[in-house]
Amino acid sequence: MIVRIMGEGQFELPETALDSLNEHDGQLTSAIEGGDEAAFSSALEALLGQVRTSGSPCADDFLGESDFVLPSSDSTIETVAGLLAEDGLVPG
Repeated sequence: MIVRIMGEGQFELPETALDSLNEHDGQLTSAIEGGDEAAFSSALEALLGQVRTSGSPCADDFLGESDFVLPSSDSTIETVAGLLAEDGLVPG
């Protein structure tokens, strides 16, 4: 699967990373719903860190579509709250 981090680029991840990404996504969603800025920052960094460590950066000239897009690490809780779908940022 291909995941884009806004402002950073695309990463190719194995499908086996999806469960871990969904776990981090759940923590992020809970932090947003609770208005907990500290937990939000921690959960966002964990989610993005999981993408960076589980994935390989795609080549700069790669033109493939992303399976989903994640916000940048400097995003605010309000910005990310506006991006949340019914099942969070990570589909599935």
